[in-house]
Amino acid sequence: MSQQPYDYSQRRGIRPISWNDVHGLCKALVKAAAAFRPEIILAVGRGGYYPGTLIAHMLRVEIYPVRLSRRVNDVATHASPMWLVRPPEVVRGQRALVVDEISSTGETLRVVKAEVEKLGAAAVRCAVLYAHSWGTETPDYIGLVSDALLLNPWDREIFANGAFQMHPEYAGALAEQGLQPAPDLLIPAPDFTLAKGG
Repeated sequence: MSQQPYDYSQRRGIRPISWNDVHGLCKALVKAAAAFRPEIILAVGRGGYYPGTLIAHMLRVEIYPVRLSRRVNDVATHASPMWLVRPPEVVRGQRALVVDEISSTGETLRVVKAEVEKLGAAAVRCAVLYAHSWGTETPDYIGLVSDALLLNPWDREIFANGAFQMHPEYAGALAEQGLQPAPDLLIPAPDFTLAKGG
């Protein structure tokens, strides 16, 4: 397998996304998708698990994970997404809402939607927290359109060498814009001491 790094050359500026932003975007997506009356949420992992779970709670419907990815161990490895967890048979006859965090090319959403339609879903729509301007065609619902480097709250930091630091992929994308990963770009979460196990 040869590594195929993501192309960040078209990103203009940076936009850190907070957990509050995610919550607000999910509320907007829920309001828009409510008229569709989804009966099942299919959250596309890994990044789509976060909004998918929240949206499923807000709509009080069942959720199932699906997973296809270009990544292996968090490294972009494949040119096209590969199936790891396919949609369940339970989608047959149901209105399914596919949720992912972003639409860049739209390829992942198109592959999932085609598979869910093949399984006999009554209707399928797609929702994303955000899309780049070149990835707006496929999703039915988009929270935010931005061509900035979007820094997710869930994958912005990694734990390496005994400390939390900016994800190296984000650091590389920032470097392409002549920027350094400043400490204020990390998540301003409080420090906790474990009640057990620390």
